[in-house]
Amino acid sequence: MAATRTAQTHWEGNLLQGAGQVTLKSSGLGTYDVSWPARTDEEANGKTSPEELIAAAHSACYSMAFSHGLAGAGHTVESLDTQADVTFQPGEGITGIKLTVQAKVPGLSEEDFQAAAETAKANCPVSQALKAVPSITLEATLLP
Repeated sequence: MAATRTAQTHWEGNLLQGAGQVTLKSSGLGTYDVSWPARTDEEANGKTSPEELIAAAHSACYSMAFSHGLAGAGHTVESLDTQADVTFQPGEGITGIKLTVQAKVPGLSEEDFQAAAETAKANCPVSQALKAVPSITLEATLLP
């Protein structure tokens, strides 16, 4: 079954001084301010950016793919905590994504954990959509 999710952005002004709002239409969860400085300054100052939204999508998708793969191999996932750091370089675009995951999966060996983590990274639909990103790295930690 296919599903379509929708977000909409209203923008006013030019790129550098303008601003906009992105609305998560499908979920109705809210409207968020976006701006160029939120993409390029060290501090986002209460505004989001396309890169932060990509980070949210990637961390959620990776967690789902990883938990699904582990369950399919017969493992029970107690918890997965995934962070995605998306690096944006003006003039170059998105230059890298670092996925960091910590997981509690009782009875899973370190070797099997690392293999499953890499498989999830390769097969997560958002990872697939982001294949043009020059570097997507993964740091996976199996917690006791």
